[in-house]
Amino acid sequence: MAEEKLFENKIKQWLHDHECYHIKYWGGGQFTKSGVPDILACVNGYFIGIEVKGPRGRANALQKYNLKKIRESGGLCYIVYPSGWESLREILEGLLHGRFNRDDEREVLK
Repeated sequence: MAEEKLFENKIKQWLHDHECYHIKYWGGGQFTKSGVPDILACVNGYFIGIEVKGPRGRANALQKYNLKKIRESGGLCYIVYPSGWESLREILEGLLHGRFNRDDEREVLK
């Protein structure tokens, strides 16, 4: 779990450094919705849901459902592992600089 948290912090720091709106979402419990991606962000007008996983983590059915609904609504969403950091960073930079191509989009970044 510690490795996942460190990776999550790396993503949040990148978003902060590039002045992108983002929040860390804690799902479950009495007052929040379960299965929402860990990080919700807006990068250059694009809504992004990022489900952060450690090297051996797996998205559950509810998380996958929520990511599917975000995608169907026109947003972007990713399940990202530490080994997929460079791919996510390239996507985020592409969004910032108007170089994003939806045809290249994939759900899982490993």
